[in-house]
Amino acid sequence: MESEKIKEFVKGILEEIGEDPGREGLLSTPKRVARAYEYLTRGYKMDIEQVLNKAIFTEEYDEMVVVKNIDFYSMCEHHMLPFYGKVHVAYIPNGKIVGLSKIPRIVEVFARRLQVQERMTQEIANTINNYLHPQGVGVVAEGFHMCMAMRGVEKQNASATTSSMLGCFQDDPKTRMEFLNLIKS
Repeated sequence: MESEKIKEFVKGILEEIGEDPGREGLLSTPKRVARAYEYLTRGYKMDIEQVLNKAIFTEEYDEMVVVKNIDFYSMCEHHMLPFYGKVHVAYIPNGKIVGLSKIPRIVEVFARRLQVQERMTQEIANTINNYLHPQGVGVVAEGFHMCMAMRGVEKQNASATTSSMLGCFQDDPKTRMEFLNLIKS
């Protein structure tokens, strides 16, 4: 990431909205914004192989594994405003399990990109499916979008829920309902 370019762009934005980038309170703003964007979009530099770090294990466990209430913070690709919330992930192993801490790390990879919630939800599910080849994967994301709260319709309490169901989570209504009931409790 070229932080010098970002600093210049931020300085230009400040001038365009009628601010003085030379004002004491704004002197370091371009540098802070560049660092913030580097942090907020670090998912582009993250590699799933490194995130998983060989933490996939052979195991005969074949019941549902659920990791719920995973906090996420992302940036809407349409307005570059934050959206945030919780992701719930479940899978039913098919001979392979993943270290539980890797599931929130997978969420982080995709949340830390310019994103839409719908795609993020699918990327998480597809990644788990591709690396574990489970019987099925279910992902539900619940998000609050600043682009809806701060501008446009200005609905502060509106939330969005997206889901991606693969394998038996898509094909078997009982499996899907078990997952949805588990994340409600």
